[in-house]
This record gives sequence, C-alpha cells and structure tokens, in this order.
Amino acid sequence: MSKPDRSIEIPCHPGECLRDSVEASEESLTRIAERIGIDRSNLYRLLDGRIAMSARVAIALESMGWSTAEHWLRLQNAYDLAKIRRELAA
Repeated sequence: MSKPDRSIEIPCHPGECLRDSVEASEESLTRIAERIGIDRSNLYRLLDGRIAMSARVAIALESMGWSTAEHWLRLQNAYDLAKIRRELAA
C-alpha cells in the first residue's frame, strides 16, 4: 500500500476546533460532556480527533450557543473529504 499524498492539506478536525470553546469555558469537561450527551471519555476522543462529530453532538453544541450544528458538520465533512482525497491521491 502506498503512502498518502501529503500535499493535500487536511483541515482541522471539528473536535480540535471545539477545543478552543472548551478551553474558554469555565465549565468542567465532565459538565460539558453531560450537556452534550456523551460520556467524558468520548469528549476526550472528540477533542483529540479520534471520533467524528455526530449530528446529535453538533445540535447539542448549537443549543449551548457554540456556533451552529451546520458549522460543526461542515467541519466534519471537510475533514472527512480531505482525508479520503489524500488517501486516493496516494
């Protein structure tokens, strides 16, 4: 199997982008996880870019005033497309 084409830039994973909002918040990670309806370990995975942003989490973030659900899902879509394009270009 060939190596992925590194010339295709992969945008920020939505979880990594979410990290800015989380760090600016005065709430604990446990409380944020509760508010968005996931357990804390999955919040860590999301923030580390190891799991995808789901529509359910995107809507929960929107209800917290952290941008729109569409924004979060566009970030996820852009990330996914760039990863696949890089793999296919290899």
